[in-house]
Amino acid sequence: MPVAAAPETVTCRGERFRLYLDEEAISNRIAELGAQIDADYADMEEPPIFIGVLNGAYIFTADLMRAVTIDCEVDFYKLSSYGAEKVSSGEVTLKKGIDADLEGRHVIVVEDIVDTGLSMRYVLDQIAAKNPASLRSASLLRKPAALKVDAPVDYLGFDIDNLFVIGYGLDYGQIARNLPAVYILDEDGE
Repeated sequence: MPVAAAPETVTCRGERFRLYLDEEAISNRIAELGAQIDADYADMEEPPIFIGVLNGAYIFTADLMRAVTIDCEVDFYKLSSYGAEKVSSGEVTLKKGIDADLEGRHVIVVEDIVDTGLSMRYVLDQIAAKNPASLRSASLLRKPAALKVDAPVDYLGFDIDNLFVIGYGLDYGQIARNLPAVYILDEDGE
């Protein structure tokens, strides 16, 4: 059964959003990131562990892991910094820690979006304290204009303007994560 293309516009919580990054663009970029990770970790004796940040990064984490051919593991942090709002609260709350022992491991933190950078910085600091062998990060999206703290991204999907986005794991009050593409708020309604 063929998969229908992502619609050009969607409505979420009574607001209109328009297509920003389609499935093909996302898939192609993830394949490139997977190839880069394969190359970077090809000679490692121990497989890297991907640490996804829930809830938003679960789709990107799964697709990124499928894009690599090297052995790898996964675990998840669950954080909250948005609630039901369109902008970060500025405070990161840990909802679930990880189970894996990261000491001496090669770790790749996976985020859906680096907005203020607070969540990424929080996770990187938490993991650095666990003495990993190496620590890198991946994010599907980054908003350079919104950054408030240094939050490096080693494997970046796309830099975007400071826009409110939904879909592909990104939500609006927990809704719209299941959209197959990334959408931006259509403030013009056009």
